[in-house]
Amino acid sequence: MDDLGPLDPAVLPEGVRSRLVDGVNGLRMHVLEAGTASAERPTLLLLHGFPELAYSWRKVMPLLAAAGFYVIAPDQRGYGRTTGWVADYNADIAPFRFFNLVRDAMGLLAALGIPRVGVVGHDFGSPVAAWCALLRPDIFTSVALMSAPFAGPPALRSAPSDDIHAALAALARPRKHYQWYYSGPTADRDMCAAPQGMRDFLRAYYHMKSADWPENRPAKLASWTAPELAKLPTYYIMDLDQDMAQTVAPYMPKAPCGWLTDDELSVYAGEFSRTGLQGGLNWYRCSTATRFVPELQLMAGRTIDVPSLFIAGRQDWGVYQIPGAFERMQDFACTQMRSCHLLEGAGHWVQQEQPDQVAGLLCDFFFK
Repeated sequence: MDDLGPLDPAVLPEGVRSRLVDGVNGLRMHVLEAGTASAERPTLLLLHGFPELAYSWRKVMPLLAAAGFYVIAPDQRGYGRTTGWVADYNADIAPFRFFNLVRDAMGLLAALGIPRVGVVGHDFGSPVAAWCALLRPDIFTSVALMSAPFAGPPALRSAPSDDIHAALAALARPRKHYQWYYSGPTADRDMCAAPQGMRDFLRAYYHMKSADWPENRPAKLASWTAPELAKLPTYYIMDLDQDMAQTVAPYMPKAPCGWLTDDELSVYAGEFSRTGLQGGLNWYRCSTATRFVPELQLMAGRTIDVPSLFIAGRQDWGVYQIPGAFERMQDFACTQMRSCHLLEGAGHWVQQEQPDQVAGLLCDFFFK
């Protein structure tokens, strides 16, 4: 993997800077920052999801800095210009498990000399932020979760369940779950070698999960059963015989969307064309494997007791993709949940689709 320098300042908004930080839990971590670190400025740590980068926070970072925060957003392990991780599918995936991702965040703060932060996570960054707050509330003193509800650690004893994958495959329209597809050996190749090319694959993928796609009309699901899960769009519950590049190709928008310009898309396409997607896919492999569940079960019954916030787009199916998680987050997992917001005009990429609203909610929350 190429060890490149910081991002070209020309692709960043005014006030957002790019740099590399050495000695972060075995990584050389690429970080975007805005504002100035000082004892008077509270610090926010922003954690991105898949397939995104620190760059996905580019719109909210200047707004948060102008409001008085020092803001840092890393390319997390497996992404972008952060190096020190292995992309080989056959390599050990243990470094990508939740506990080590929390250690990455702690290592970055230690390298920067920052004792405590408010942490914000979007998509797969949301459970990482949640585990940060659950494991080390002395460091991560408040948490905002975005687009992916956190239902708490797994129970020590899980009720036996039917094989959801066999049930999905047995539907009249045979289906499969995207997280297990992402965990398989072909997903990286399918997307990186998509017939339409990386750029058009990403454009269609981002479009289909945004508020721009009119079929995103989320609703609660009654249960973790094949007929209920099959109500989700095909970017979550895929047709059995299609890969993700084939899934999104028919929904390629005719023109760039308003919240993601061609130049911005080029940043994503350039980075993922260089690194591939396997680093991010390894996060899914850790989540779908049973190997790391016992480690998470050490925290069974523990709750997030620091102040918490949830933000998502109203057109985001991610809020409901795990039946009951949204409610359990509010009723049990987060004991100081201050508020939940579903923003109109936003799908899954809420901080890019509605940055002003997101920045305003974060400022109100973290300054209280």
